Amino acid sequence: EVRLVESGGGLVQPGGSLRLSCAVSGLTVSSYDMSWARQAPGKGLERVSSINWSGRRTYYADFVKGRFTISRDNAKNALYLQMNSLEPEDTAIYYCAAGVGQVVTRAYGYWGQGTQVTVSS
Repeated sequence: EVRLVESGGGLVQPGGSLRLSCAVSGLTVSSYDMSWARQAPGKGLERVSSINWSGRRTYYADFVKGRFTISRDNAKNALYLQMNSLEPEDTAIYYCAAGVGQVVTRAYGYWGQGTQVTVSS
């Protein structure tokens, strides 16, 4: 069974930081394109960041460039998202996904349950 379990979300003040983790089992992250996506209240799913299977290519949405960093630890079979300079607009449920890159839709790949990130004073 493939499982992706996100953690690290929570309440943070504007300008603060969080580090999201995605623990993966049932597949090897070094063999899959991996992505972080988010869904804000009342809005659709949007791609935040991706790293390809080799780790040689990364993608960042314009709204997170310079603030977020995606990384992968093959030894731990885990994916991470370091989020700095958080803004209220970053408030959303953040999802980890395997086998998801350029096209971010729940119709493809494997998805975690999500972790809530709330940016508020």
